[in-house]
Amino acid sequence: MNHHLPPADPALDRFADLPNGLQLCFRTYGHPDHPPIVLIAGLGLQLVSWPQALIDGLVAEGLYVITLDNRDMGRSSYLPQTPPARWRLLLDRIPSGHYLISDMANDVIALLDHLGAEQAHVLGMSMGGMIAQNVAAQAPQRVLSLTSIFSTTGNKQVGQPAASTIWRMLTNRPAWNLPQAQDKFVQLMRHIGNPEVPGVEALWRQHMALAWQRTTPELSLQGYERQVTAIVASGDRTGLLHRIQAPTLVLHGDRDYIVHPSGGEATARAISGAQLHTLVGMRHQLDAAITPALLELIVPHVRDAQR
Repeated sequence: MNHHLPPADPALDRFADLPNGLQLCFRTYGHPDHPPIVLIAGLGLQLVSWPQALIDGLVAEGLYVITLDNRDMGRSSYLPQTPPARWRLLLDRIPSGHYLISDMANDVIALLDHLGAEQAHVLGMSMGGMIAQNVAAQAPQRVLSLTSIFSTTGNKQVGQPAASTIWRMLTNRPAWNLPQAQDKFVQLMRHIGNPEVPGVEALWRQHMALAWQRTTPELSLQGYERQVTAIVASGDRTGLLHRIQAPTLVLHGDRDYIVHPSGGEATARAISGAQLHTLVGMRHQLDAAITPALLELIVPHVRDAQR
């Protein structure tokens, strides 16, 4: 089975200068005349985190695939403000003026403008699912279909991490060299990911090496904390999700230790006509092994929306 990730080759990266002064790094795959689908990565993840098999599968179905580094990650712009301490987030003491999920959604809409794409299919995983939901709510006329993968609504009653995951996140210490970062990522992914996928630990190490080639530990650590702050500061977005008109597919694994499956259920309830599919055995990880099952659900959803 093909486990490869997109290459780190910086020559593949393109850049969009947005009206808000930020620069987004992005890549495109397939033919620009085909219907676009934007893939929005999760918390702390870069555009190299998508399984190449998923990108190739979407291109083979006649889609123009756009991947991006969200603000504060990868080779996109980093914001200057110092992120608040974790205890402030736990007590909901968020500094005023911090950017929100809605601002990250506006970045995606501005990227579509930059590419001259009037409409697109939008797919996001985890925090990227939150951003994708907001894109569909904020710019309904631009979104052909929405796919939200192991994400949630921001309501604190649903989609919460397992206690074992919270403990790992709170006691996590930053890594300042690559081997240390790889070891820490493998430890985390053994817990939230699926270590039973053949060859996956080597893939996790490769993923971290790719990520480190595209940014510095100092930048990514601060960016990660600011992205966490944006999620917390955005609060419960359920009311916003009621406004989504795009055909919506919600995908969630039944063994997700970072976004409890109740988050996917709440997302599907909040969006009129949304279809919810629970993938048995899927955890908080996209890989080449789960890709065929994802494509079997995503491709017909996108095709139906095209019609």
